[in-house]
Amino acid sequence: MQRRRLLQGAVVTVAAALVPASARAVAPPGAVADYPTALWAPAHSANYTVPSHPSERRIDRVVIHVTQQLFTPTIGIFGDPAKQVSAHYVVRSGDGHVAQCVREEDVAWHAGSWEVNTRSIGIEHEGWVDRPEFFTDVMYRRSALLTADICARHGIPKDRAHIIGHHEVPGSDHTDPGALWDWERYLRLVNLP
Repeated sequence: MQRRRLLQGAVVTVAAALVPASARAVAPPGAVADYPTALWAPAHSANYTVPSHPSERRIDRVVIHVTQQLFTPTIGIFGDPAKQVSAHYVVRSGDGHVAQCVREEDVAWHAGSWEVNTRSIGIEHEGWVDRPEFFTDVMYRRSALLTADICARHGIPKDRAHIIGHHEVPGSDHTDPGALWDWERYLRLVNLP
């Protein structure tokens, strides 16, 4: 019996070691990811704002980003207090895996505009704007499910006026998600029944 427990413990330890440290983080007691299938991978508290009255925060749009980086390093950037950046979610290209880095009730620093940050949810997508191989079918589908869920929970219309690219944020100097992002496909997936 004791040998069995030791072996079970070893298996758990080995399995945990195979998961990147940034993905092993767990939500603080009482906190859970807002999106049920998301892995909790918290940004450093120096990289987002906790509003004094979270229940008064009104979300009216989703901002779509492309990381210009890989999935795990992106989570690492959000975990670095010197970076002063975060997003609520990151979607992995290869399998559509979703990580949540900032609670939706908190203000992620993703849009480059305080006004837009305070009223939006930011979703980063692994990849580069000029490398379409990162825009996989599974990434589009899983991201669209996430966006549809966010829209349903916050009463956001599922249209291009309310689901915008980072480049559409007033004053933005960013180009993401870029010309290769398939908005027609994405909005069709977001609006599936």
